[in-house]
Amino acid sequence: MKVHFKIFGFFFLSMLLLNTTAIAQPILNESSEITESGEAEDDTPRDDIYDRNIIKDRKLLSYDHIREADVFWEKRIWRVIDVREKMNKHFTWPEAPFINIILDAAMDGELQLYSTIDDKFKTRLEVDEISSMGTSVDTIITFDPDTYEEKIKVVRNDLNWEDIKRFRLKEVWFFDEETSMMLVRILGIAPLKEEYDDNGNFKFEYPMFWAYYPDCREMLSRNESFNPMNDAQRMSWEDIMEMRYFSSYIMKESNVYDRRIQDYKSGIDILFEAEKVHKGIQNFEHDLWTF
Repeated sequence: MKVHFKIFGFFFLSMLLLNTTAIAQPILNESSEITESGEAEDDTPRDDIYDRNIIKDRKLLSYDHIREADVFWEKRIWRVIDVREKMNKHFTWPEAPFINIILDAAMDGELQLYSTIDDKFKTRLEVDEISSMGTSVDTIITFDPDTYEEKIKVVRNDLNWEDIKRFRLKEVWFFDEETSMMLVRILGIAPLKEEYDDNGNFKFEYPMFWAYYPDCREMLSRNESFNPMNDAQRMSWEDIMEMRYFSSYIMKESNVYDRRIQDYKSGIDILFEAEKVHKGIQNFEHDLWTF
């Protein structure tokens, strides 16, 4: 009996010590983090059922090295992505619009943007130039409610991501002899902004800046894009670009006159010519093989 009593007493004392230790520990939620001082950070509710870290922790795969000797055919293509198309709606996801992702990275010094003087990425843009992009200043007249005195007020209108309806891509299609495959590499991305007159009539459209895509890949690989088919399988923006998960049309191919399709075609013939260029690239690859 004494042996059993000692065992029971030892067990009871151990459980008491464990409960005392547990009570002494601070109770933290799963989403709480402890700083170096031992204090918990702001305990805000998590709008999810688990932590999403797959995309944030993913390592970017570098491109395969391409030798000049392995490329015997190449064609440069400029195409346009219209975010108003159904397949391109993820570009305007309100939680993280594509244009805001690029601009925020540029403002944080993570990404270098280039001027649209040309599309060869030669002229760098400064941070103050980037911050003023797409902004406008209006002068309005107001009246003091007490003295009825007329006052002039200057209002700054910041860029609204909803104003960016199209993006321009510059890419290179090439046939690699080493892999015997037709491949494509995106070189640059440029958002297009529409300009209107005082009466709201459309005047023209112009590219705001050029972002060098190879420098964007690391940043885009850590930013989620909306997946309309499955919320649990979000893709990164680098996945979107590399998997060609967007709808677009060709606006220009490399030519001796350096002219766009709309410079020598009009109306619906522009789309027919763009499709002709696209089919020409596909047919070139098919014609390399004989069966």
